[in-house]
Amino acid sequence: MSDPLPFSPTITLLTVGRVWESEYADALKPLGLTTRKYGLLGHIRRTPGISFSELARRSRITVQSAHSVVASFVASSLVDDATAQAGAASTLRITPEGEALLTRAGAVVDTLDREFAAQHPELTEALRAHMRRVMSPTD
Repeated sequence: MSDPLPFSPTITLLTVGRVWESEYADALKPLGLTTRKYGLLGHIRRTPGISFSELARRSRITVQSAHSVVASFVASSLVDDATAQAGAASTLRITPEGEALLTRAGAVVDTLDREFAAQHPELTEALRAHMRRVMSPTD
């Protein structure tokens, strides 16, 4: 029998992330959302008037992909593009329907967070403490 491999925080975080992303995706699916769509809607809500280029940059996707997803949001009445015409800058805004969907999705994410925290309180606290350290301004 060979010796166990040394602990790898990279592999551990990737594994935990994939497991939880799968559960997250399964939980959002009944709402008609994917992880990417949920993130894109969130960016649009947080930044009314966001451009396609900025939306793509923030989401780490191509501008063409952003256009495709936003077109589906517009068709579903989740997003309004007040200036949707060729050659003009777009002004993307969340609609009341989009806001309601994000509220329902947020409740799903809150439930997942509570379940994760209940199952793994030490890991949850360690992640919270680490994020506070890395996100706090340095002197």
